[in-house]
Amino acid sequence: MSAPPTSRPRVRLPRPTRLQRGGLLVGAVVFLLPLVVDIPGLDPAGQRMLAIFLLAIVFWVTEAIPLVATAVLVILLQVLLLSEQAILPGSEEVLTSASVFAALADPVIVLFLGGFLIADGAAKFGLDRNLAAVLMRPFAGDARRTVLGLMLITALLSMFVSNTATTATMFAVVIPILVALPPGKARTGLALSIPVAANVGGLGTPVGSPPNAIALGQLTAMGEQVSFLGWMLLAVPLMLVVLLFAWWFLTRRYVPPGVPLDLELTADFDRSPAARLFYVVAAGTVTLWLTEPLHGISSSTVGFLPVVVLLATQVMTGDDLKVLQWPVLWLVAGGIALGSGIGASGLDVWLLGLVAWESFPVTAVVVLLAVVGLGLSTVISNSATANLLVPLAISLAAGIGTDPTAIAVVVALACSLAMALPISTPPNAIAYATGEVDTRAMASSGIVIGAVGVGLLVFGLPPLWNLLGLV
Repeated sequence: MSAPPTSRPRVRLPRPTRLQRGGLLVGAVVFLLPLVVDIPGLDPAGQRMLAIFLLAIVFWVTEAIPLVATAVLVILLQVLLLSEQAILPGSEEVLTSASVFAALADPVIVLFLGGFLIADGAAKFGLDRNLAAVLMRPFAGDARRTVLGLMLITALLSMFVSNTATTATMFAVVIPILVALPPGKARTGLALSIPVAANVGGLGTPVGSPPNAIALGQLTAMGEQVSFLGWMLLAVPLMLVVLLFAWWFLTRRYVPPGVPLDLELTADFDRSPAARLFYVVAAGTVTLWLTEPLHGISSSTVGFLPVVVLLATQVMTGDDLKVLQWPVLWLVAGGIALGSGIGASGLDVWLLGLVAWESFPVTAVVVLLAVVGLGLSTVISNSATANLLVPLAISLAAGIGTDPTAIAVVVALACSLAMALPISTPPNAIAYATGEVDTRAMASSGIVIGAVGVGLLVFGLPPLWNLLGLV
């Protein structure tokens, strides 16, 4: 007698929302218009790239399809419309298909791959949680001091570990602390401090957040090299000032002075041979990143080192690779490809020529880009916003007489400073899911901290960079 067939659960497609359905319709219209309507001053390659660019804007803003799907769609459309494999009659090749697909293995993607593998290894061996427990001990006894410790440690981890993973880890550590506090403002302030610190900490290194990687990728494509340490010199001053301001603001608003808070945090480091080897490789990788100017090995090559060593020694396996944040990597790759297409097709020159930018003060243009980056990133993914703005900002730099590195870093950091809504960043979503933070508290705090951060970013950092000779 034959065995009955094994029943498998049905895969159900998600039902699109009204916004997503509208996004699909509008996206199709704006994609077709440049292909069928002659646009003055724009050659055929530029018109095809404009179609791709407009489609990406609509799809990323409305999330008509998943963000990563839009990113890979951009790559495919560039191959089909702009390369030697173009399918439209009379198409002129402005990119090779190999160069478009190369975005999926861009050096910045390799750098992030190493960072993600180290982050997953830290979670696998409990290094992140044990480090947090050890580092929190000096801050016990007072609620305001505890919040300061939480924010400093969260920011430090977020510089080298994804801010999503850091937030999840820190909430695992802090849940007993939240339970120890009476319901009210103090619990809200403590819960808010973690996503804020994770978002701010991500500013500090190239692997801290996707917008940083997008800016690095676009700068590298232009021949502008920014080392791992070089990025830190540009961004860490802002990170530290915004972090301290955020601590001051949150504690004064939510945590009364003198609230006692005793911590019982225990650390139990994994001492297995695999864990010890991981500790050595992770520490060595970070050290090589920080000393790049001394040895001259690029940060992306250094980032690939732990991938090879950890897989070769079987400290990490193929199963660990499966759970890496591939959607984030492909989203960054889509942004890199989009920037390359905009430049190769001449679309950037045409778009920027629509406005007489040279008639505006440089500071006004930088403020506009930063504010648009902050505003868009509040309601859509900061990665998607950076994908759209960074290529145009770099192209604009030459027209307004400013350094492309400076303007790319400003836009990328502005995108990462958006933290006013639960949908703005994954750390915000995690904090909101705990039930300790409502939307109103998150919005009011996020707007103030983001606005202060952008003000410092636009008016404080460029003069400091010029003084120190960083740009």
